[in-house]
Amino acid sequence: MSADYEALSMTELIQLQARVVEVLRRRFERSLALVFTDVVGSTQYFARFGDVAGRTLQQLHFDLLSRALPLGAGRLVDTAGDGAFTVYSTVDQAADVAARLLSTVSEANEHRPQEHQLALRVGIHFGPVLTDGVQVTGDAVNLASRVASAAEPGGVRVTRAAFGELGGRWKVRSRATAPVELKGIAQPVELFALEWRDPTVFPTRVRVVETNEEHALPAKDTITFGRLKEHDGRLANDIVLWHPDVQATMRLSRWHFELRRTPSKMLLRAVSDQMTEVDDQPVARGTEVPVGPTSVIRVAKVLTLQLVSDARVSLPGEEDPRAAGTLGFTVDQRR
Repeated sequence: MSADYEALSMTELIQLQARVVEVLRRRFERSLALVFTDVVGSTQYFARFGDVAGRTLQQLHFDLLSRALPLGAGRLVDTAGDGAFTVYSTVDQAADVAARLLSTVSEANEHRPQEHQLALRVGIHFGPVLTDGVQVTGDAVNLASRVASAAEPGGVRVTRAAFGELGGRWKVRSRATAPVELKGIAQPVELFALEWRDPTVFPTRVRVVETNEEHALPAKDTITFGRLKEHDGRLANDIVLWHPDVQATMRLSRWHFELRRTPSKMLLRAVSDQMTEVDDQPVARGTEVPVGPTSVIRVAKVLTLQLVSDARVSLPGEEDPRAAGTLGFTVDQRR
């Protein structure tokens, strides 16, 4: 059907425009869960290890994502550089795939040296978009593309709109974070951190009794502990150990032990000949033992570290977070 638009009056053109917009929305507008994932530190990795290694790490991201997608009936929309854009009918589907993806990343990292391990960030938003089944466009996409940048390595960030669509199973594992400034977004954005790992198995924080410090455990798969802060201009340990007594600090090794997350559990690996104990049992150098949210670690007989978890949990079969009990953890009842 053709029309002579040049012959139409201004009023007729405006009326035609309104009808076109109405048809576009009716035929192509849908509310979807929008997910962006990207590789953490890829620029530095390319610079350090070269193009082949960098491209291989990117491909590992895409391959693992392709394996996880069928779990949530998701669809890959686009890849650019080291990032990927996928869409889902529901936010729960998106969260399921994000958890599965990050779990398979942990599994893959078990067999990779620490400097070559893959770390991803995930951002989830829910909102109206225009889609013809292939392309997905709209302001919601622009916001979603920025959300992942607020997540730590191995972390998932969820917008308020996406949080509102979560079922109780995932909602009780979400905690509010401070509003953040996102590039290209005019106002600070309220985000939630989604604890995708089992909170009864994986600790989230460590307390150092002698220094009265508390550290959030980075979401990365290998977390290093020792007294050395930097080495060759790079971070030496994720958590730097020290004691108020300088002489006691020197008894700590520069690299003392590691916590390693696997898909099913967390392990402590001693990397020093200096004493490391878990729940009063010595751990020899090179040996791994399982640890959990209640484990106590003694280091060089001078520091006591307590692993704890404050993740939100639900009781078996619960869907409404307002009905959740504590089970030793804090339950976020905000909706």
